[in-house]
Amino acid sequence: MKATRLGAAGLAVALLGALVAGTPASAAESNTATDSTATTCVTDPAVPKRQFRAMWIASVTNIDWPSKDSWTAPDQVAKQKAEYLAWLDLAQKLNHNAVVVQVRPTADAFWPSEVEPWSEYLTGVRGQNPGWDPLAFLVEESHKRNLEFHAWMNPYRVSMPAPGGAGADISKLAPNHPVRQHPDWVFAYPPAGVAGSRLYYNPGIPEVREFVQTAMMDAVKKYDIDGVHFDDYFYPYPSGTYQYPDDATFAQYNRGFTNKADWRRDNINLLIQEMNAKIKAEKPWVKFGVSPFGIWRNKSADPNGSDTTGSQSYDIISADTRKWVKEEWIDYIVPQLYWYIGQYPAADYARLVPWWAETVRGTDVQLYIGQADYKSGDPAYGSFWMNPQELSNHLTLNRSYPEVLGNVHFSAVQVRANRLGATDIYAAEHYSRPALVPTMSQLPAKPLLFPVVTGAERQADGVRLSWRQPADGKGPFGTATSYAIYRFDGAGLAGRCDFADASHLVATVRADGDVQSWVDTTAESGARYTYYVTALDRLWNESPASPPRFVR
Repeated sequence: MKATRLGAAGLAVALLGALVAGTPASAAESNTATDSTATTCVTDPAVPKRQFRAMWIASVTNIDWPSKDSWTAPDQVAKQKAEYLAWLDLAQKLNHNAVVVQVRPTADAFWPSEVEPWSEYLTGVRGQNPGWDPLAFLVEESHKRNLEFHAWMNPYRVSMPAPGGAGADISKLAPNHPVRQHPDWVFAYPPAGVAGSRLYYNPGIPEVREFVQTAMMDAVKKYDIDGVHFDDYFYPYPSGTYQYPDDATFAQYNRGFTNKADWRRDNINLLIQEMNAKIKAEKPWVKFGVSPFGIWRNKSADPNGSDTTGSQSYDIISADTRKWVKEEWIDYIVPQLYWYIGQYPAADYARLVPWWAETVRGTDVQLYIGQADYKSGDPAYGSFWMNPQELSNHLTLNRSYPEVLGNVHFSAVQVRANRLGATDIYAAEHYSRPALVPTMSQLPAKPLLFPVVTGAERQADGVRLSWRQPADGKGPFGTATSYAIYRFDGAGLAGRCDFADASHLVATVRADGDVQSWVDTTAESGARYTYYVTALDRLWNESPASPPRFVR
């Protein structure tokens, strides 16, 4: 379509139209029930306007991507690219709006890092150059689909157990691995010679903490990622009665602590606090999130704890997750609530969701829930997980807690497996419409002007909309990174409440050039529609709606 220039007269008409038409709330729109839109408009809880939806795409031991088959493919790179695009297809099919992709699984890199070796999970050979830049491709293709890209990194794990991994043998690491130059930076746990032994960077050494932050910040600086994501591995999970070999480290770097457990927790606190500060200093818009083990502490150990009796991250892996929330050192938290709803005193999902909701309440930290898709339909995990509705019931329970703003599913292969049809069920009952990513008021934003729709034409494959974004990124105005498209049946003006949920949201599309264009392939021939378009910045703050565009 020929580009249309929007002159001053056209802009004036558009502004007048926007004053006449009802529009959504301003770009500073909130995500919770305290938002004025939510309190004055009746919304459908099954189609929330804002909800974080993602799946974890794990690379360690080639769980999800890339496949081991790709290593021997005639064109390894082409196969790995095709595999990743298939995961994005699945994300779009499920109306997800983000992906969480593991790009630093074992102190290695899925990009040409300045300080760490290439990951073995790309080629099957530790340190081997794959001949391309996977992270650049991952980010670019995710953004084309308007999916946020969260770079999932493990701070301290250096190797996986033998025989598949290097185990505790430093000589089996990549030839250029930093640990070869600094063997004093790591310890083996469980001890070398014990089944499952592997190497970890020692969190108690200040140089190590600085190094792993530098390694991860390399990706933040070089790539247009939307978030940095840690999982639940900090100090190693305990193995039998083996103790961490850090007596000498404690003696040298105790910083005045006399209690080793408190010192270990402070080591991880410093990692979290400093990493957040470095991310925000480099790119203030990049989110920082953690997905910890689902229990902080039990009520029997701490009055602030949850009504559970299971393992406690505070004690077993030195992760004081509640403190990170209360200090607002992170932007979001995704507790792994991998338990069923029911009579399970150790860790009942229905007990933990309200505890986490209470924990984030009053903070700037957003709460998403980690879902155990891997347990669904697997008899090894018990009868509750043989209920096709179990995961969907989790998402239904979440609706009772406005602090719960989304879900992340573990992991991609399990989502695709769709055992018992569970994925289809929760997708139909909870992800039937697109959703915008929740905004974060603590991150920087500028006001956005509304778009102006310059064309709406019927064609063989649907209705083609075209629009422009006035003053995009100029002066006091923000830059439109993507757009939301709303469609209403008939020809009439929409009111403010019509934009309060996703009932009329048909798509979000990435910004691409001066004149935007999109085809509504679901439009029925001969039907009358009214379209509105809003602009979204990279943090999903939304502009007022465009003037309406009618299609007869």
